[in-house]
Amino acid sequence: MGPALLLGLLLSRAGDLMALPSSDCVMAEQLCLSDSTCNATYRTLENCALAKTRLLSLDHDSRVRCLNAELDLGNSSLLHCKCHRRMKRQEHCLRIFWTVHSSMTDGYLNLETSPYENSANEEHWKTDYNKLAALVSGSQLAGDATNPCLRATHICNLSKKCFRLRTDYASICTKGAASEDVCDRRKCHRGLRNFFEKVPEDFTKRILFCPCQDEFCGERRRKTIVPDCSFQYNTKPNCLWLLDSCLEDHICKSRLADFQQNCQPVDISPDGCSLHNHAACLQAYMGMIGTPMTPNYVSNSSVEVSLWCTCENSGNQKEKCDQILGMFESNKCLENTIWSQMHLKQAALERQEDLFYSSSLSFQGDSASTSLSSAMSQVAEGKTQRDSSKQSNMPMASSVFSGAVTSWPSLALFLPLLLSPH
Repeated sequence: MGPALLLGLLLSRAGDLMALPSSDCVMAEQLCLSDSTCNATYRTLENCALAKTRLLSLDHDSRVRCLNAELDLGNSSLLHCKCHRRMKRQEHCLRIFWTVHSSMTDGYLNLETSPYENSANEEHWKTDYNKLAALVSGSQLAGDATNPCLRATHICNLSKKCFRLRTDYASICTKGAASEDVCDRRKCHRGLRNFFEKVPEDFTKRILFCPCQDEFCGERRRKTIVPDCSFQYNTKPNCLWLLDSCLEDHICKSRLADFQQNCQPVDISPDGCSLHNHAACLQAYMGMIGTPMTPNYVSNSSVEVSLWCTCENSGNQKEKCDQILGMFESNKCLENTIWSQMHLKQAALERQEDLFYSSSLSFQGDSASTSLSSAMSQVAEGKTQRDSSKQSNMPMASSVFSGAVTSWPSLALFLPLLLSPH
């Protein structure tokens, strides 16, 4: 059956469109608008969402009409649709989602349902990170082994996309940031979002969460997002104002909902997270960067993160303001997630350094491959024991991130190419 014929059959059954399954909100909207009943209900919800966007006060009858319109959608595909993080029409998709779920934004902190598709259902990026990491480790670019942030930058520079998008946002965010001119914060945020959305996480996670042992490295990590433009204001605004700015923006509101859902802390959980998914929390945290509620490291000697805002002069909303700030400053789930990611990367760096040291001693004539395999095995066993002893000094972290540890098979494939005589 051809696509045109299938679409014709769907459209001919207008009464069934309200119940058609569709995970994409853009497609769900198209199906709804082709049905007169669903169309009328959706237009009512659009008016309700518009009134809230303009901060117009709705009378009792209008509020009831808006609520009934949302209930009238029943089990329609619109009510259950989601958006994808890297989709082309992401902002339009998010607008549809919040039009249908406008009642969810009545409260400041009532955004627990994320508009984004579960990251586990999204297609996994295939990257050449391991190949580029091997090239850096086998060259003078490796530099100081105590500065993994610099090393992560070198690897990014070898990737055309990572280098281009990182250069783009750095150029935009630094323009005017160090002078009397005011930087274009909106463009800076857009550039940051492009980087973290379009560059594979194999690169972005290692740049943003590089494990540092000194303040020089820590300062490089803190300045990753060019905080003078993207993070800081001349004076700290009130956190309530920061949240209001976020809720007026479909992207920020969506990222905040995603963060609340995936980084929700729970005291009784061993890893501190209600969903026990550090990878999803890490992705949600990175999603907040480039929004009005952009977080960052508080100093060059700490891995603590926070918003650039204060709760002074909050009046009778002080408790609510403290909750906003506490989502980042006092969030055990987020803290354990960041520590876990940094520990995995530190272990991977140590394994890779030992691997290259051992392999440089093991390449002898025709027995190179055999010697390399033996060295890799010995290094792996030794490092596993040392890593186990170090684990006791780290915060509890039970989740393992895909792609966080360097791929040993990939290194084995490229080592002979790097070390062979020319």
